[in-house]
Amino acid sequence: MKEENKNFCSRHVRGPCKSFGRRCRLLVKEQRARFYILRRCITMLVCWHDCGDL
Repeated sequence: MKEENKNFCSRHVRGPCKSFGRRCRLLVKEQRARFYILRRCITMLVCWHDCGDL
């Protein structure tokens, strides 16, 4: 009986951690994509501004 409780608890404790880790990875991936797009836009604007002065 005690082993059943241990398995039950370990399953429920690990479950939220996995979903939390998955959510963290998805958020990090999304933020990296946003920063990439933002960086590209800023680079394009700076290059466009530099070329416009010629």
